Formats: sequence, C-alpha cells, structure tokens
Amino acid sequence: MPAARAFDLVLFDLDGTLVDTAAEITDAVNEALREVGLAAVDAGFVTRRIGHGGAALLRGALAARGGAPAGTPEHTRQLAALLTTFEQVSAARCGVRSRPYPEAARTLDALRAAGVSLALVTNKEQRATLRLLRAHALADRFDRVICGDTFVTRKPDPAGVLDCLRQFGVEPTRALFIGDSAIDAETARAAGIAVWLLPHGYNGGRPVEQAAPDRVLPDLAAVRAALLPLDA
Repeated sequence: MPAARAFDLVLFDLDGTLVDTAAEITDAVNEALREVGLAAVDAGFVTRRIGHGGAALLRGALAARGGAPAGTPEHTRQLAALLTTFEQVSAARCGVRSRPYPEAARTLDALRAAGVSLALVTNKEQRATLRLLRAHALADRFDRVICGDTFVTRKPDPAGVLDCLRQFGVEPTRALFIGDSAIDAETARAAGIAVWLLPHGYNGGRPVEQAAPDRVLPDLAAVRAALLPLDA
C-alpha cells in the first residue's frame, strides 16, 4: 500500500538541493576565464553565486576578474566568449565532478510511489538542466521540469510554481517547495506554498535559517522521513 502523503505536489530546486554541482561549475567557469585571458576564481566565489543561472554567474566572474566594463562592445564580446566556452566545457564534463546528494533518487522514487506529483524548478538553463538530469539518471523522475529560460521570468518570481499548481490542479496548501537557498524560500512564499530548506547547498554562503523557511532538514533522507514516515 502506498505511504500516506502530506502533500500532493512537491517541487525541488536542482543545484545544491538534489545535485552537488559546485566543483563542476567551478571548472567550467575557470576554463572560460582562461580562454579570454583572465585569472581563475576560487570555488567559494562560485558557490556564493550559484542559483541565478549560468549567464549571471559568468557576468559576476567577468567583473571580478577585471573584464571590460559592462555596456561596452568589448564586454559583450568577452561575455559571449565566456558563455561559449562555459557551455562547451559543461557539456563535455557533465557528470564528471557533480554528484547527486545521498538519497536523492530514493526520495524522488518514494514520493512518486506515494502518488505525489514531482516538479523541478531551477534557474539553470534548460539545456544544462536536462543534460545534468540525464547524467545522473534523474530526468525520468519528474512530471514537470521548469528551467531558468522556460518563462520570461525566473525564480524568485513564482511563475513556474504557479504554473505547476495550475497544471496539476493542486491547491497551494497541498504543495511544498524543497530547496537550499533564500531564492527558493522567496519563490515559495510568493506562490503561497510551504518551503523546506536543506543546509548542504549554497545560499550565497549564508545559513539557510536566515531565509526563515517553514523547516530546515539536514538531508534528503530526513525530507523523505518527514514526508513519508512509513517509507523511511
């Protein structure tokens, strides 16, 4: 018999929530910086900026390493070169240094077995999102995948969450967002749904408690136990 469920729809963030991607993203950022003759950034710089999408991360890296001023033709050229190399390196090395957090697949499978609809809502661009999900055998575990370029806006705008509520016919009180950052908390609040945060992600280097989620749970196993105590 399927386990009783506390929510009908659970939405997950990706980077820092289901998959630890920091090392892999850092490699791609630094390879891109080298291609345009700029110094590398450290892993802390990258992890503090994960969550807004690849283009935003690269703009920050370009500014930090003394790239051409924003708004100039040279800045446009440098950013385009960074984006090209970043995409190439990310595609070639996807899954090499990223790792799903323990219990990620088991938690998703248990929720689906209990009849919960699952959605992914990330600010990562679609091509990179789907590539990462496939690399770690997570793609087929979601009923809906919403990326940073699915809508005109991205998190913390709640458009993706609200669209999932409409698609699955779920009331906000029956939906939960699980993430690792203040961005995820703000997104959930704007959509009127509950939010639980995990501390093993990025969140700009700040404790997730500062985002005032409904709950902070230590890992995905604890999430599964809280949602499906009979399955834990």
